[in-house]
Amino acid sequence: METPTIPFKVFSGANSRYLAEKICAHLNCPLGKMNIEHFADGEFSVSYDESIRGSVVFLVQSTQPSSDNLMELLLMIDAAKRASAKSIVAVIPYFGWARQDRKDKPRVSIGAKMIADMLSAAGIHRLITMDLHADQIQGFFNLPVDHLYASAIFTDFIKHNLDLQNLVIATPDVGGTKRASSYAKYLGIPMVICYKLRKKANVISEMQIIGDVTGMDVLLVDDIVDTAGTITKAADLMTQNGARSVRAIASHAVMSDPASARIDQSTLKEILFTDSIPYTKKSEKVRILSISEVFADSIRRVCNNESISSLYVL
Repeated sequence: METPTIPFKVFSGANSRYLAEKICAHLNCPLGKMNIEHFADGEFSVSYDESIRGSVVFLVQSTQPSSDNLMELLLMIDAAKRASAKSIVAVIPYFGWARQDRKDKPRVSIGAKMIADMLSAAGIHRLITMDLHADQIQGFFNLPVDHLYASAIFTDFIKHNLDLQNLVIATPDVGGTKRASSYAKYLGIPMVICYKLRKKANVISEMQIIGDVTGMDVLLVDDIVDTAGTITKAADLMTQNGARSVRAIASHAVMSDPASARIDQSTLKEILFTDSIPYTKKSEKVRILSISEVFADSIRRVCNNESISSLYVL
């Protein structure tokens, strides 16, 4: 990949270093040097170990687990601003708090808007992220937002690795209908929907299928898998209704306990994630695809003032 011509540097928070190193390998540049010092009371400080004056600075950090990684990113932004960086671009492959995008009941916060305000106040000039839980979160920022999609990698994998004649796209809940519909139209295959009712967060009380999956190879499409309750229940329901096989793709592997155990015990044959979040647990059914090249290409295009929309498959 061609290296950008303008001065730029890529730095990473502690939890996203594995991804930042891959991005830098695609950009043919070294990962920037910085120091994150932790104190006994839980506080930490951030400092850059090289000059960033006049450079476009890209800060790679997913906000999962949430609080520490977000605070680390905010300190990285503030330090870059005070070190006279020309512009600061937050590269957040997984944007935490995105599920808190509206008031769905009285007297609750809109967490995604608050995080957007914090990042803006800290001093970012641009945001690069991927597969936000709700597209409207882009409007929470008064600055450019490049919203990338993991579909670029997933569709390529589906075409070249899933040789299935009776493939059908499915969504594990009604909220993901638009995303699943985009895959179905692009691949030219049918779609079915799971309808679920929740009594409280992470607890599903009822689920039904809208459509016929008899004799079909089902591919469930989602953006986040947290406790895996929805995706595994949907997979088991598809099997009970006559599906020949069930697989799943999801952008972000939040995978809170007992997600891995649920996936292992479910009828899912495999589930694919990106490496937007490090998946440290082990499951034979989990496969990770890297989004590092997509982000590297986006960084190069931002530096060279080139269009990013051509990266979008769906």
